[in-house]
This record gives sequence, C-alpha cells and structure tokens, in this order.
Amino acid sequence: MNILIFGPNGSGKGTQGSLAKKKYDLDHIESGAIFRQHIGGGTELGKKAKEYIDRGELVPDDITIPMVLDVLKQSGAKGWLLDGFPRSIVQAQKLWDALQKDGVKLDYVIEILLPRQVAKNRIMGRRICKNDPNHPNNIFIDAIKPNGDKCRVCGGDLSARSDDQDEGAIDKRHDIYYDTKTGTLAASYFYKDLAPKAGFTYIELNGEGSIDSIKDTLLKQLV
Repeated sequence: MNILIFGPNGSGKGTQGSLAKKKYDLDHIESGAIFRQHIGGGTELGKKAKEYIDRGELVPDDITIPMVLDVLKQSGAKGWLLDGFPRSIVQAQKLWDALQKDGVKLDYVIEILLPRQVAKNRIMGRRICKNDPNHPNNIFIDAIKPNGDKCRVCGGDLSARSDDQDEGAIDKRHDIYYDTKTGTLAASYFYKDLAPKAGFTYIELNGEGSIDSIKDTLLKQLV
C-alpha cells in the first residue's frame, strides 16, 4: 500500500499518518529525512542538494524528485506513506509522471481539512509538559485544554516552544500550504481531480474532529 498525505501544520497530520503507518507496517517517508539521508550518505544527489541548502536556496525539482523516488524504491515490500512532499503543483505533476514511468502504484491520497486560523491556533496553543512532553495540552482545544498553567494529565509545569509562537514563520509555512494556485493545496487538488480516472482513492478528513474520530474515519476508508 502506497499513500500520500496532505495537511497543514497543526492539523494532526503526523498523528494520523503514524496510525496508518503502524496499522499497515509502512515506511514513513518524510521530505526532510530524505534530504538528510542523501546528504549524510554523500550521494551525488545529496551533494548537489547541499550546495543549494548551504546557499539558503530551494533545491530544484530535478534534484528533489529523483531523491524522493530513490527512497520510495528502497522502501519495504509493504509500501510507504509519503509526508511533506509534494509541496507545489509542479512537484505533484512531476511526481505523478515519475511514478507512472517507474510503474509505482499509488493507492490512497489523504487530505486533512482544517481552516487556516484553526491550524494557526492549534500550533500557537500547544503547551509542553515539564514532566512528559508527550502529555497532550493545548489551550485552544477543549478536549486537551490544560488546567491553567498546569498539565491536564500530571499537573506538571507547562511551557510553549518558541517556534510555536513565531507567527511570521507559521504564516510563511501556511502561505505555501494554503495556496490553491501553485502551492501545496494545488498539489492536493491535482490528485483529487486525477483520482477517479487514475484508480486510487482520495480521502478527505475533517481535521476539526477529535483524534479518535479522525482515526476511526480514516481506518474505515483504508482497506
């Protein structure tokens, strides 16, 4: 089973992707890890990518896409879940062409729907427990709202990550994601339009639901 997953920062994409990965024993392939793998391994593609990264420039698609495909080909026999790529309509089109050329079957595309302001609130509302960072606390989500400045699970002190409070950085990432003309949503919509004739299933999930309700909806549709 091979899956693409789309969702803005703050949508719970990592959580839901992890659930699908565990259930079907898929390789979780994340775009940042792909760069690190190639650069760390000293591959020719990695060396080329590093030159752009060191200059603070975006790595061109003619380098990025072969890197992605190389990692997909090396994944286990049970399949993969690709997270964080494609991020643009151009990347979506080129990735699809490359998958077709290499005979790689795409089974599902998952899009987690979440209004932009809700996604931003969720990021800025995250609080980290001093005793256990895995304790869920978020001042904007009623189900996991902390007890004042104390962890809802253990009563430990809470803090906020500095990057979660950087509105400029959040807006910049969301500008790319919510762009329906050339950005990540445009890429998602490309696959949505393609699905009926291409033979894969496009799943839309309401990201405003609870983690469990989203999980149940997702797993019912993944067969």
